[in-house]
Amino acid sequence: MRCFRPRSSKAVDEVDRTAVVVEKRQASQNQQVSRDVGAGWEAGAQQGPKAQLSRIMRPNDANIVGNVHGGIILKMIEEAGCIIGTRHCNTQNGDRCLAALVRVEKTEFLSPVFIGEVAHVTAEITYTSKHSLEVQVKVKAENILTGNEKLANKAALWYVPCSLQNVDKIMEVPPIKYASEEQEEEGRKRYEAQKMDRLETKARIEEVVPPPPNQEDLLKEQHTVGFSQSSLIHLVGPSDCTLHNYVHGGVTMKLMDEVAGIVAARHCNTNIVTASVDAINFHRKIKKGCVVTVTGRLTFVSNKSMEIEVLVDASSLVDAEKGKYRAVSAFFTFISLDKDNKPLPVPPLKIDGEEEQRRFDEGKARYLQNKAKRLADKERQQ
Repeated sequence: MRCFRPRSSKAVDEVDRTAVVVEKRQASQNQQVSRDVGAGWEAGAQQGPKAQLSRIMRPNDANIVGNVHGGIILKMIEEAGCIIGTRHCNTQNGDRCLAALVRVEKTEFLSPVFIGEVAHVTAEITYTSKHSLEVQVKVKAENILTGNEKLANKAALWYVPCSLQNVDKIMEVPPIKYASEEQEEEGRKRYEAQKMDRLETKARIEEVVPPPPNQEDLLKEQHTVGFSQSSLIHLVGPSDCTLHNYVHGGVTMKLMDEVAGIVAARHCNTNIVTASVDAINFHRKIKKGCVVTVTGRLTFVSNKSMEIEVLVDASSLVDAEKGKYRAVSAFFTFISLDKDNKPLPVPPLKIDGEEEQRRFDEGKARYLQNKAKRLADKERQQ
């Protein structure tokens, strides 16, 4: 979820005025994408395939102040990754399969996207193991009236191909050709790192999230974890699902972003924006007909940012005996903004108990690690 200063009503009017321009431009882009796709099919496993999605941002993609939700961008990223991953994995003989999202690496929201702009999502397969593939995605936002473009988002996603005949059967992934041995080795290191992190996360995913306090406690204990903790309950329907009748990863990420945004807004009581998302781990599948409970809670607060842990639990609506299970987990980072989109100080978090202190210390360690990584990346670019 992302909140910015309200845009002029002209931004909304531009959607209708530029619809014809967008259709013509997208038709040309679709022809080019089709040519690229055809080349990818012919090349098969010999090249890293690419795909592009383009869509104009409309009012129903944005919040009440006209800024496109971070969850909408995450959903588009996952769709592009699923398309290129599924296409690539079906270039070989054997069962037809569908690429299932299992992890999203740290994702940076670099620039806001507004109503009337066109989001161009480009996905490329950058590494393949025997049973998984890495897809790197970039999102550019274009003002088609001025031609100005900006890099809005970049992310890395991991997929595994699941057979359409048996969803529990993981298919082998066709290899891609790398530009150099160094490129392949870097990809292998990323693969091993994410594999290790997923195993570590899986070991601690069954923690039970306590219910939020009642309204009287909320009024007394502002800026505590319990004050801003929020939950959303959603019944999984057909429109949320893949051909396997399991929830799209993008649908889940959109719900998670919405809950994290509510938590941040309750803590700050100001405009807020999604700054980044740490690794999102998809632990178990969510089937059509399940009830999902998405819960967000503050874990760490610095002077200008908030880390929010978001947990997704699922349970069968018709088979209660199976019980509730942890399906997805992630950490979202939000910042507070004033009316001029300038960062505001974030109210300090009141810690209560050893468990909250432990989560706060772990969040601080992640914050310092990410900060050091950003500085190192900036130095390399210079």
